[in-house]
Amino acid sequence: MWPTARCPATAPRDSVESVKRWIYGILAIEIIGVLVFAVAYNSLDFHIYWEGGRAVTDGARLYEEQLVEHWFTNTPFMGAVFVPISALPLTVARVAWQLASVGAFAWACVTGLRLAGLRPSRRTAAAAVAAGLALQPMWQSIFLGQVNPFLMALVMADIRRVSLGRSAGIGIGIATAIKLTPGVFVVLLLLAGRVRAAVTAGAAFLVCSLLAYAVSPDASRVYWSGVFHDTSRVGVPYISNQSPYGAAARIFGGVDEIGAWYPVLPFVLGVSGMAVAVLWARKSDWLAAASATGVTGLLVSPISWAHHWVWVVPALLVLLRNGHRATAACAYVVFAASPLWWTPHNGDPDQYGFHGPLTLVANCYLVAGLAFLAYMGVRLRRPDAGTPLQGEGHDVGLLGLGKPVAGAVVAEPRVPFDGRVDLAQQPVERRVPLVPAPQQRRAVQGRRVDEGDQPEERPADRLHVRRDDRGEVRLVAQQPGDVVRPEVDAAEPALQPEVLDELAEEVQ
Repeated sequence: MWPTARCPATAPRDSVESVKRWIYGILAIEIIGVLVFAVAYNSLDFHIYWEGGRAVTDGARLYEEQLVEHWFTNTPFMGAVFVPISALPLTVARVAWQLASVGAFAWACVTGLRLAGLRPSRRTAAAAVAAGLALQPMWQSIFLGQVNPFLMALVMADIRRVSLGRSAGIGIGIATAIKLTPGVFVVLLLLAGRVRAAVTAGAAFLVCSLLAYAVSPDASRVYWSGVFHDTSRVGVPYISNQSPYGAAARIFGGVDEIGAWYPVLPFVLGVSGMAVAVLWARKSDWLAAASATGVTGLLVSPISWAHHWVWVVPALLVLLRNGHRATAACAYVVFAASPLWWTPHNGDPDQYGFHGPLTLVANCYLVAGLAFLAYMGVRLRRPDAGTPLQGEGHDVGLLGLGKPVAGAVVAEPRVPFDGRVDLAQQPVERRVPLVPAPQQRRAVQGRRVDEGDQPEERPADRLHVRRDDRGEVRLVAQQPGDVVRPEVDAAEPALQPEVLDELAEEVQ
């Protein structure tokens, strides 16, 4: 039995419970709001999907006639998926769809947290979902009854399986058969050397497309003969189109004013973005790879509506994991407030042309996407970028929620540090009380803590005080078989460097 030493009591349990109540309360209000909204409001895009399920078996009517005064622009397979859904009353189908959308989004959030190397608690998962639902791309997806949350859940589930070395590809293939843009993830798998997963994705796409052809051969022929790339069926210059093509249409005064040079731009962006994504994938950082790929897909597509930008969620997780909380907070504000809607649009003359800062605000999602790809490219130059992070560590407060580290084992393995921990080594143990991050910081730096604060202790998780190749001390969460990242990404953000030095001295 290793010796233990107890830290002073530092944080009241009531404060932790209060945070939990607030998080769960906000999430409950959001879900109730979605339910009430689904009952009361006829979401346009879902209504189009529902009508598509009724039209897909009627020759080529799915693409030759407008449904609910709008064109059906998704694949024939999407129409086939809605055949059984369209058999339900519209309101019943819509309520089930919206609630399932929230569930799919929650799945994608939890998968993203796990790809970040965490083992998210219910509280952290609930906080991530609640925060994500407040982002404009997500709540607009709910407002319109869009399919985006399902696509992201399918893709993220496959990316997670790839990161664990498991068979994958079916989810990405199905997502691509529903909406073509997720096909960029097939390219990621292929270029990253995951050929089997890429082939599986391609096979799943082919099977789904053949199934759609069996359901509606006429609609399939019309779609694949040209409808799939026909942007005239949608309003390209509309402010919600945050793709480079949409921005060019607004700046130059319409689609017809865009020169023959334009195809070069998405080609360059696509090559650059995929190069960044593949390099991160080859460094085994699949969260970074998925985020870069999702943003690249939005930049190369001629139509990237504001509600397509749900890929901001994994991008925010990357920023938070990397310790860039201020940047993540600024990005969150941009995508929550969505200031693009504050600029002239809907045919306003000032919507067209270049107006300096106003034009940048009008294309703020596009600007943010370009900045994120640039950031991911620059970060590749770090010597410790992409150190493999496998398995799931302890939830150490990625979202700044002060996830406690209770009954933790702080250990310094007596082997040279090479990024891998040998759990067979006999570590020295000390106990760390359950405390939120701010109180823990104050406590370990020697300030007074209310003597009435009682710590709560839970079963031990391993925390290792390590020195990286630059001689910096890090406190990292560790599970058996994990490979840890020797940087602050995997470190407890509540502990300052001088505190880590003190801990390292204690365990020598």
